[in-house]
Formats: sequence, C-alpha cells, structure tokens
Amino acid sequence: MHVNAGDLLSKRAELTPDRVALVELATGRRYSYAELNARANRLANWLRRLGVEQGDRVSILAHNSVVYIDLFFGLAKLGAIFAPLNWRLTARELAYIVNDCEPKVLLFGPEFVGLIEELRPLVRVPHYVALEGATIPGALSYDYERETARASAAEPVRPQLDEEATCCILYTSGTTGRPKGAMIPHRQVLWNCINTAVSWGLTEQDVSPVFTPLFHAGGLFAFLTPLFYLGGRLVLARTFDPEASLRTIAEERCTVILGVPTLFKLWMEAAYFPEADFSSVRFFISGGAPCPISLIEAWRKAKGVNFRQGYGLTEAGVNCFTMTDEEAVRKAGSVGKPIFHSRARVVDPETGRDVPPGEEGELWLAGPHVCSGYWRDPQATAEAFSDEPGGPWFRTGDIARRDEEGFYYIVGRYKDMIKSGGENIYAAEVEAVFREHPAVAEAALIGVPDEKWGEVGLMVVVLKEGRKATEEELRAFCEGKLARYKIPKRVVFTDSLPYSPYGKVIKAELRKRFVG
Repeated sequence: MHVNAGDLLSKRAELTPDRVALVELATGRRYSYAELNARANRLANWLRRLGVEQGDRVSILAHNSVVYIDLFFGLAKLGAIFAPLNWRLTARELAYIVNDCEPKVLLFGPEFVGLIEELRPLVRVPHYVALEGATIPGALSYDYERETARASAAEPVRPQLDEEATCCILYTSGTTGRPKGAMIPHRQVLWNCINTAVSWGLTEQDVSPVFTPLFHAGGLFAFLTPLFYLGGRLVLARTFDPEASLRTIAEERCTVILGVPTLFKLWMEAAYFPEADFSSVRFFISGGAPCPISLIEAWRKAKGVNFRQGYGLTEAGVNCFTMTDEEAVRKAGSVGKPIFHSRARVVDPETGRDVPPGEEGELWLAGPHVCSGYWRDPQATAEAFSDEPGGPWFRTGDIARRDEEGFYYIVGRYKDMIKSGGENIYAAEVEAVFREHPAVAEAALIGVPDEKWGEVGLMVVVLKEGRKATEEELRAFCEGKLARYKIPKRVVFTDSLPYSPYGKVIKAELRKRFVG
C-alpha cells in the first residue's frame, strides 16, 4: 500500500486549489491550498538540493507559523522525517533530543537565537536555517524565505514509501527521565484523518483555530491534518492570548475548537469572555488532560455551548474516542466510545485479562491509528506493545474504566507522570535533576491539584546529613536544567521517604501526608 502524507496536500490542491486553507493571524496572510502546496514543493526541492534525502530528519525550533505546514508536507513528499522541537525546553534538554534524532537541518525563529547559541556546542547539526531574518552571531545559516523562493514549485520526485515509513518523530518525556521519540508513520497520519473526520463529523465547511503549539501532536493532528484532508480551513495563531483568541473565534467564524483545560479556564477568566460570540461554534473539545466536570458545566451554563471531553496521546493519535453532543451532557466526565476504526480494552496489567465493566484497569488501544514504536529504542517499543490477539495493543499507562453502556472514563495514570496545563511532566526526569544538588539525598515528585493548571508538582526532599538547602535554592538550581513548567511549584522537606519492599517510593503515602 502506497501511503504518503504529502498526498493530502497535493490532492487537496488539485481538487480545491483556490479555496482558503490557512489564515495566519500573525501576518494576516490567507493561503489557498494551491499556495500552500507550492510552498511545500519549493521547500522539498530546496532541501533536496541541500542533501536531505528519504529518511533524513529535519527539526524546527520556532513559534507557530506557516513554515510548520511547509515542513510537515514538504518533508512527507521527500520521504524525510519531521522532528519538531519543544521550545519550552532548555538547551540541555534539547541537546539530548537533537543528538538522538540527528537532524540534517535545524530551522529556528528569531525568539530562540539565544537558545540556539547555547545548543550549538552540544550538538552536531550540518545546516541551520533562519526564519524571519534571524541570525546566529559568527555562524553560517541559510535564510528560509530567500532560499525557498528560488526553488521550483513543481511537485518533487516522490519515493515509493511503505505505509510504515516514518513521517514524523514527536518526543514525549520518558518515565526513565529520557525523552522517547514516537515514530508516527504515514499510515497513522492518514488514519487519524479518516477517524477524526468520521467520528467527530467534520466537513469541508468547518473552520478550526490552532492555539496550541505545532510541536505537539494536538496541534498537528487534532484538526489540522483532518481538515486539510477534507478541504476545511485552519486559523493559525503564533502563540496563545486569551482575549485575542476569543475575538478570533468570532471574527473567523470558527466551528470546532480544541483546547486544553488550562486554556478553557483562562478563557473564562478573560475580561472579554462575557461578550465572546460563539454562535458559529458547533462544539468545543477539551484534550491534553482530564477536564474537571465543574469547568465543563461552568462553560455550558455561561455560554450554552456543546462541550466534549476528548482523549488521545502522541503514540495512539489525538482522537481515540468520540461521543455525540447529547451523550457529552448525559455522560459528563466520559471520553465516549472508541472511534470508528479503533479497538479499546480495559486490562488488568498483572494478568493481561480484560476487567469487567465498572472496574478499573489499564487502557489498551489497537488500530491503524497507533504509532509504530519509539525511535532507536527497541526496548521501550517492546514494553509499550502487546502482541495478544487483535493487536498489536498499545499499553497507554492510563487507568480507565468502562461502564455498562460502553462509555470509557479516564481515572488516572499507572505511569508516574503529572499533567500540568496539557504538558507531560515525568517524575524521574525532575527527580534526577534534584538529586544533582550536593545537599539532596533523596527526592520524590508528586502531583497536587491546581485550579489554573489542573495539576502541579510538589517535590518531597530528604537532605544529606549535615547539609542545608532552602526551597528557593533548590527551585533556582533547576533553572536552565529543566523547562519552567517542569520545575516543582513547591518543595517540602522530610526526614525519610516511604519505600516498598521492592525499593520503590510509595507515593500514595506521600500524597496522604502532604496533599491530604
């Protein structure tokens, strides 16, 4: 089977060339499908001259812009791999990712010149490409717009790709403290489009804003690729601003809106919220983290909108469940039923057997929307998948239950992870940094509820005998070593940590002691 994600844009440009595909708010530009396809072709043809070939990786460190669209589709046409970077990370964190995926080209925006300067001595990248006139002092970099403008807009020669060929690599923080690169094959991109279009009832008339970063699976796949597949319209924001985004929804007559719980809370708190016009919106959907029922109900009461709870993850696609508007009210708190071309189980992780309705277990997913594994990490891949009949099954690490009617509820996580404002924070990674401090003997991170972010980190620390350290000192020690959102909001001290017979910290006891 010949599946190429680049065909999504090429074919759409053939079918509806003059239809507006993308509104870029930062520049005011409105791009037709033909214009976007020509940009992707120019990029592909220029990168090929630069030596980028099938299987090579290309990364970007920049705020949202049309360049992400160029890269995603242009690289797909070449059979090369898109590996975007999280600009919230520090140079040290990025260095591990860059050295793992080894991009041949790294594009960067003007806001991140300083970060690139820190990163350069730590990595080996053959070519740097500057966006919007950015420059690296004393270093050679290509100017993106000038170079791609000179390239041919003709369709590049396409390689024959197996459906399992990797289209992009998206890094997720690892439970061992090291990020893992989820390999998203061309097959997964296509099936995410089909599943989302069918299960969420999208049409070519839909308009969706993108307020989330395009280095995230949610930004790329929740509505962007499915609507390009259908011929709808995307409205792209460079960054998130609560009031400006509310105005955008009305001005661009947006119809389907994705947000994480933190965004919905910030919108409600915005001074403009009472005036916000949602008459064009068919439904809002919250993803990235469990959305409090109280927040969903507050939105419905304030604005009378259709509000759904979604569920997805990088490895299995961002749209794994679906429900009708009526079910979203009747089953508030549920993520719905598995999408059309998907299978789900709730499994006892110790026995591998399905648990009865109403009981909790680990959520397993299978279908063509699931990734092919982790980049250069066969052990993590083997641990994440089960080859039981009907699989391969992806073990999500999330605790779920299914009711008698077949509706699924996400209860918590088996993996030691905190979800803060839609971002994953893995405890092992943060604990490892704390243990680097000369005064720290032991450290254990737990999540505590937070009104704004949903959940934030609380670090429980045991100091070495005879050593002293303050909360402020330890938090400051993390600066430059961890992204700001990963730095615990609180640090508390204790004489000892509770351990299980297997040598693992019993975090449930810590939660009882420090959270209640």
